[in-house]
Amino acid sequence: MNIADVVSGQAKWRGIQWALFSATARKVLAAQLRAILPARALLGPLHPREVRFKPGRELTAYYDAHIYREGRETKETHCVRPIAVSWGTRANWGADITKAVAEAERHSVAAPFLQLMADFPAWSMRIQVSPLDTRFTQLARLSDPRHVRAMLADAFESGKATSHHQTSDWIVTSIKYRPGRRHVLRYDPGDPANGATLFAKVYIAEEKARAFRREDGARTFRVACEVADAVAEHCEGVDCLRPLAYLAEDAVILYPKLCGVPLSAYARRLDLDSARWLRRAGAALRTLHRLPVALAGRSEPHDLSAEIRSIVRKSDPIAVLLPHVGSAIEALLDRVRELHDRLPQEPATFTHGDLKTEHIWVAADGLTVMDFDSARPADPALDIGYFLADWQFQQAAWDQAQIEGMYESFFAGYAASAPKDLSIRARLCEAVELLKCAVRRVPLFEKDWASRIEGLVDHAEAAIDDVQRTLVLRT
Repeated sequence: MNIADVVSGQAKWRGIQWALFSATARKVLAAQLRAILPARALLGPLHPREVRFKPGRELTAYYDAHIYREGRETKETHCVRPIAVSWGTRANWGADITKAVAEAERHSVAAPFLQLMADFPAWSMRIQVSPLDTRFTQLARLSDPRHVRAMLADAFESGKATSHHQTSDWIVTSIKYRPGRRHVLRYDPGDPANGATLFAKVYIAEEKARAFRREDGARTFRVACEVADAVAEHCEGVDCLRPLAYLAEDAVILYPKLCGVPLSAYARRLDLDSARWLRRAGAALRTLHRLPVALAGRSEPHDLSAEIRSIVRKSDPIAVLLPHVGSAIEALLDRVRELHDRLPQEPATFTHGDLKTEHIWVAADGLTVMDFDSARPADPALDIGYFLADWQFQQAAWDQAQIEGMYESFFAGYAASAPKDLSIRARLCEAVELLKCAVRRVPLFEKDWASRIEGLVDHAEAAIDDVQRTLVLRT
């Protein structure tokens, strides 16, 4: 086995497992990390969080690296640092790396590492350590407690954050480190009595760099605030997470800490509480779909065809690693297109656009919906389909009776008298989103990766068959 065969896809999924978990590969990675750590530091476990594979181009794995400073494995010396490791033809540094390194050095955010980057050409390997990122150039200063203190003090002075968030000492933790893609930081007050935990979602600041990712922090902040106002005025038992501030200079949105648990926890339990919160989620989504479509902040509508195109663009790894499944997905998407053309459509409404169960939080006083980055005008069936697909994605196994109970509970909350055409379109969208889960969300490092993907595809096929039977009976 060699890394070239892994990156090309010739080694299939077992090759990726070899690159991630074999003794040889882990020894090489550990050696490269130790080379950029002080001599007295101990390298602990490396826990994979996500793996992305672009056949013939690059394999990237994101880890949480556990480090023990001063050579002692104690709670006081322990820290966790996210890293990104890439192998392949694209594993080289861009022209902006000098600027990113200089920014990190200026803010002294490398420790306990001596530097935040490393190369191992023999394996076409590149290592990046948080907070290094050439596209999110402000990430280094947003990881510097001194800058955070000054930034939040300015936000307080300008009225963008409350005095509850003014403290002299902040602890910065990287929650999500995905160089070039997205970052989330957690700010904890050094003294909890003098402040409250905040979360910082970082956006690309420079217009040139944003050509790669078009998320707009200012638009997201405006949409989230306006939606929160509208929902608070018209609905009880559901809230939308209101951001505290958008700080344009740092291109970052600040959010308060939420109380409760994500709805995904209930999706895994499948009990009476799950059914109750599923009904509440249906009602919450109905509330969102009744909002003025202009609140989405975008004029161009999103449709099922665009959703299918996004799946096709991301399906190359499946086609290479599991060719028979890739062919099955292609055939199923063709069936979806044909069936969708036969269904009556309705005008676009306001939609959330990314309604996973982890974006709805449950507390004693009701539900809170969060993360409106993808809000847009669209067929409401897309939101419904994605939510129901994600609910099933959270489960270890599928039981037909439980799935039927899921539909009953959700639509009892959404609208018991929902038009039949909407429920049929939602079922078709659910099939598409199950395929999306198969293509994009099953972690490549999981031992049952192949069987989980095959299960999702089989379940999507069952949903498509169900829609086809319904349409046959209507003719």
